[in-house]
Amino acid sequence: MRGMMQQTNPKHIVLGITGGIAAYKAAELSRLLVKQGITVQVAMTDAATHFITSATMQALTGRPVLVDQWQDDKGISHIQSTHAADTIVIVPATADFIAKLAHGLADDLLSTLCLARNCPLIVAPAMNKQMWSNAATQRNVQQLIADGVTLLGPVSGIQACGEEGMGRMLEAEELARDIVALLQGSETLDRTSLPLTPRERGLDGLNILITAGPTYEAIDAVRGITNRSSGKMGYAIAQAAQELGAEVTLVSGPTALSHPYGTLVVDVTSAAEMFDAVKKHVDSADIFIGVAAVADYRVAQSSAQKIKKNGGNLTLELVPNPDILAYVAALPNAPFCVGFAAESENLREYAEQKRRSKKLPLLAANLAQQAIGADDNELILFDDAGEHPLPRTDKLALARVLLLHASSLYHKGKSK
Repeated sequence: MRGMMQQTNPKHIVLGITGGIAAYKAAELSRLLVKQGITVQVAMTDAATHFITSATMQALTGRPVLVDQWQDDKGISHIQSTHAADTIVIVPATADFIAKLAHGLADDLLSTLCLARNCPLIVAPAMNKQMWSNAATQRNVQQLIADGVTLLGPVSGIQACGEEGMGRMLEAEELARDIVALLQGSETLDRTSLPLTPRERGLDGLNILITAGPTYEAIDAVRGITNRSSGKMGYAIAQAAQELGAEVTLVSGPTALSHPYGTLVVDVTSAAEMFDAVKKHVDSADIFIGVAAVADYRVAQSSAQKIKKNGGNLTLELVPNPDILAYVAALPNAPFCVGFAAESENLREYAEQKRRSKKLPLLAANLAQQAIGADDNELILFDDAGEHPLPRTDKLALARVLLLHASSLYHKGKSK
């Protein structure tokens, strides 16, 4: 499976299944995780057994499925099941179960497992669009995020009820990639000393300013200079930062993407507009992440009217745009700066050269031809300690690992 790697150290997860139609995806997810060498212990609610059988899940995982809170003699299976777990994953997480988690209820086996855990919790919401957009559900989701729970999805799409909208659960392969990336995070970047929960990692309450997408520099009323950046990496970082408890401001060039929920988005078009927006918000930022593909040049004098073709050559004078990342990094009280470099060749040489010239503590680099417009990516992180390659996976999973590393470096710098 592209973008996933065999675990170097065996991992153990508790896979919780609740009573939603998307429960069938848990079977394929179990198969994919077991294929990666991960031990999967399934725990199901009673409602979940009406959608998929415990016999199916036992056959796929090779382990007895936990359903009854009192199925062992001592009645403590809910505690024992979490002792060896690296994480608990709830797939699907219904609106009802999200409400239980948000309010600390423990009235069945799975909710008790979650309350008694000493490991991270990951939930993959699945419900119809009205339930997802309901104010009560959104309050509960925000509470989970504040409590350090990681959300995977949901996304917009066709739902079981026949409607289309936000609330569809991620597909099994997408979930498997995210889960594996999160499990690999500490191994990939050697962060074994980091605490387990997002709140303990120090993202909670931090102000993070992010630029994303392309910029558009007008030539005339209908033409302009731009690039093929989709904005997906910057939006993924904004979503991951918000999930992990940060206050996020996203300055976005023109994209076709939906705004990340809970994020302050400032829409801009040109590099000059992006620069102005960054200057307006940078004073309150603890971390600045420059992901946007800012046009290096703009037309010296654009035309308010369409330039008519006259059969001859057209000469345009191009002048440099401001270097937003260099400006922020050079501020007297600069935030912790993370740069991005998209190169078409000599990736390591050009990326490290950019990091050093702009005096950045951290830079993420990728090959532009492999990343632009794609849903997945492969990054190399550069810092004073050297290079940290991240395996190819979806951009949201990469964003989470990148933020863990940035948070670690940020707090190390603050402690000096």
